[in-house]
Amino acid sequence: MSSHPVLRLLKSRRLRVTLIAATCVFALFTLTWEDSLYLLALRIFVPALVALLAFGLVERWPRRVPEPLARWALQVVAVAAVMPVVELAFFVAATKPGAPPFWRDSVRAGSFGALTFLGMMVSSWVAMTALMRERDESMKRAERERGELERQALDSRLRLLQAQVEPHFLFNTLANVQALVDIGSERASPVLASLVSYLRAAVPKLSEPVNRLEQELEMARAYLALMQMRLPDRLEFSVQADSGVERLRCPPTTLLTLVENAVRHGIDPSLEGGRIDVSVHLRGARCVAEVRDTGVGITPGSGGLGTGLSTLRERLHLAFAGDADLRLTEVLPHGVLAEVEFPAQA
Repeated sequence: MSSHPVLRLLKSRRLRVTLIAATCVFALFTLTWEDSLYLLALRIFVPALVALLAFGLVERWPRRVPEPLARWALQVVAVAAVMPVVELAFFVAATKPGAPPFWRDSVRAGSFGALTFLGMMVSSWVAMTALMRERDESMKRAERERGELERQALDSRLRLLQAQVEPHFLFNTLANVQALVDIGSERASPVLASLVSYLRAAVPKLSEPVNRLEQELEMARAYLALMQMRLPDRLEFSVQADSGVERLRCPPTTLLTLVENAVRHGIDPSLEGGRIDVSVHLRGARCVAEVRDTGVGITPGSGGLGTGLSTLRERLHLAFAGDADLRLTEVLPHGVLAEVEFPAQA
């Protein structure tokens, strides 16, 4: 529930600035003022408060400002215009019955002119300063809101891409098990049991926006062990990492996508099978993850990156604001080196 408008005004920065400016003007006039200081305070603080009310009124009314005009200009004019009106009312009210008008008294007329002129100058300056400050704050708020919207859009895009990765990975893994079942292999049952255990640990992590490389290495090692059970005579592997890389962040299934691609497009099509070596290194402020296989290599007509690698490249681009790279290099005499390079961020 919002507070009362009067309480909001008393707590507002505008009121504090207005009172500070009025106090400075009051202190300046006390050096030469010969009349009651109480009257001086009334003639300075009351016009200042009226100017503050005029500033806020013109801020809300009229609701629509004619095209050639600007609301901020109307606010400055309103603040300056109330000063001579309020000061005139004070000096007229202070004139004793039968006394000549104050403008015929050189001393009082000088006081009126000085108070009015200084009030108009100070109030206009305070109003302009307030408008510029509020404009800057409005721009900062708009920038923060735009940044928040961009972050939400980025999160939505990452989640959409992640949703595309999950079925792609699961269907490929289940297809490997189906192949063992179709040929009646005795390894189908233990492989299926290993798959169930692996999926129970890995699937919850697939929906997370960010993984640590420690989790990525564990999943890559478990997946390769699972594939080795399916291809005991055709697949060898190793997983190595520099000390300290375990705490670095990366998009989920980064290593797993590279490893799965090496098995599916490198080792599976090769009659002799091959070897997959996974390594993660620190190079200064960068982290480089490599998956090297000795499979069939990049075959003609492969069409470049598959669905998994294309999606991974886009996820890396979004997660690291374009400061990440995915490279495929052919290895002689046969095989492929897949490299992912990204900032080393804990």
